[in-house]
Amino acid sequence: MGVLGREFIFSDRQFNRLRTFIARQTGIALTQAKKDMVYARLSKHIRSHYGGDFKAFCDVIEHGDQQEQEFLINAITTNLTAFFREAHHFDYLQRQLIPALLQRNANSRKLRIWSAGCSTGEEPYSIAMCLAGSRQLVDWDIRILATDLDANVLNHARAGIYTVDKLSKLPQSEFQWFQRGSGTNHGLVRLRPELREIVTFKRLNLLHDWPMQGPFDLIFCRNVVIYFDKQTQARLFDRFADLMVADGHLFIGHSESLYKVSDRFTSLGNTIYRRSR
Repeated sequence: MGVLGREFIFSDRQFNRLRTFIARQTGIALTQAKKDMVYARLSKHIRSHYGGDFKAFCDVIEHGDQQEQEFLINAITTNLTAFFREAHHFDYLQRQLIPALLQRNANSRKLRIWSAGCSTGEEPYSIAMCLAGSRQLVDWDIRILATDLDANVLNHARAGIYTVDKLSKLPQSEFQWFQRGSGTNHGLVRLRPELREIVTFKRLNLLHDWPMQGPFDLIFCRNVVIYFDKQTQARLFDRFADLMVADGHLFIGHSESLYKVSDRFTSLGNTIYRRSR
């Protein structure tokens, strides 16, 4: 039995090798306090593929094995999400933003939205429900781009299939957007096709090149930048601003802030911002 009751040796040097790779590839800054979390998420894989040898895994990562690098990134990234998480954002979208967008985009009848760090899809589908619930947006050209670094969660999101307990905190009015499974699919629900077809899921590393051109009316990037250092955050928000319409709206997580990070947005309160320059 290893240090602190661990089954395998996981030295500080090995942890530093992995977190250096993670920081370089994803921008996520893992502190020393995350060492036990990293061990817990990797140990089963290290046992079955490397006989418990973390050093061998580090060597493979540094030698460029893409499959193992993707496994590491998927294992480390956090994917906590829920339908209508941070409900005040969706309240604002329905009550204030949709009426404003109906006027501003009346000529083009187009909406472009980006969910950056979409995880298993609950966020972009929640946005889609808000928009689909507005009768005035019927026949509009609505496209929601949903991106994430983790290929596994994107596959889940594309399928649009969830366990029925995921709906437990949803208002009854939103149940209309789900089809309930029967037989072998009992206990599962699936988003209706009309919602799935307006959301496009793509794998994207926010630190790398962005193939899309925008401009976006809204960008949701919630509970993502909390893992980045301030310099990386500043670059990211600058790139967001460049890809938005002149007065586009940005939504970030409840524990995140643009204070002393970016001066290109004006705070509207409740972690909602409007692009100002």
